[in-house]
Amino acid sequence: MPRNKLTDMHNILMEQLERLNDEDLTDEELQAEIKRSRAMADISAQIVDNARVHIEAAQFQADYNRETPVLPEMLGIESKK
Repeated sequence: MPRNKLTDMHNILMEQLERLNDEDLTDEELQAEIKRSRAMADISAQIVDNARVHIEAAQFQADYNRETPVLPEMLGIESKK
């Protein structure tokens, strides 16, 4: 089973939010964390868009093939066989 599911991304983003909320950060450290957060947000948006495409493809398969769609493993949802 692959790592880095959407739940993992959620946890990583929450950890980053905690780092941003650290009151002990210097101004320089805070600026570095803000830059890192922006990069993480950009990448996360791409991951969510990719997952959306996979879900739409599974929905298309379900609508037109009348078979149980194969969901991407990144969602952390096991397809019924």
